[in-house]
Amino acid sequence: MLTNQPTSALHSLSDQAAGLRYMGSTKPVKVIAITGGKGGVGKTNISVNLALYLSQQGRHVMLLDADLGLANVDVMLGLKVRRNLQHVLAGECELNDIVITDSSGLQIIPASSGMQKMAELSSAEHAGIIRAFSDIGQNLDYLLVDTSAGITDNVLSFTRAAQDVLLVVCDEPTSITDAYALMKVLHRDHNIERFKIVANMVRTPQEGREIFAKLSKVTDKFLNVMLEYVGSVPFDENVRRAIKKQKPIIDLFPRSPASVAIKALGKKVENWPIPMNASGHIEFFMERLVQ
Repeated sequence: MLTNQPTSALHSLSDQAAGLRYMGSTKPVKVIAITGGKGGVGKTNISVNLALYLSQQGRHVMLLDADLGLANVDVMLGLKVRRNLQHVLAGECELNDIVITDSSGLQIIPASSGMQKMAELSSAEHAGIIRAFSDIGQNLDYLLVDTSAGITDNVLSFTRAAQDVLLVVCDEPTSITDAYALMKVLHRDHNIERFKIVANMVRTPQEGREIFAKLSKVTDKFLNVMLEYVGSVPFDENVRRAIKKQKPIIDLFPRSPASVAIKALGKKVENWPIPMNASGHIEFFMERLVQ
């Protein structure tokens, strides 16, 4: 069990890594950070439904709610959460105690909401999360990380540590400019060169391609990065209905346009290569959170 003492939380990173290597020793884990330059682009909805789709295909999937101060994955799924990452960091329980598993087998790690200190974790507290992950012991195929929006330290930590960054954008000038700002910081400060782009809430497939073209035009001119367009999710009133009912849209309205699009995105994700080197293991991801 964790303590809230910095000296304990920072106890020998090599010892922490040893435990994490044990956890991820059987096979590599595909780590995908799902993020957005600004709030309101539908990032969490895509995270939840994409994770659920992969789980329904028989994959071992964990969804980490990394919006640590304003978490809402549990709200979107209608889950009753008694304990979350805040309680782990306080030493009140272990990480295994807060993992929630739904009927499809999807595992969810909930965070707290309305707690500013969770959005401003210190290096010692990040190290505490790393140590906690060594107790999970799960053979995962995918770890999906639903980050908060913007360019805070939390967002940068999670996105730079993932193997793939899935950037959600929509047809708003602020979404485009904020997505560019996020890529600029990640490229300049953390050498991230590849980003996968999904256009959300589009009226037509053509609109999605146009959003990508707008973003590409700016990055081609000012950034040395590679963008990959992985598709679009249409505007769909059923998304709002599903959120109000606190149910995933791919379960509640499986044939709706948004559900069909998210499933198509999921099929693409299944074909993304999984690195077989050290960066393909979950301990690499967790270690980088405090580097």
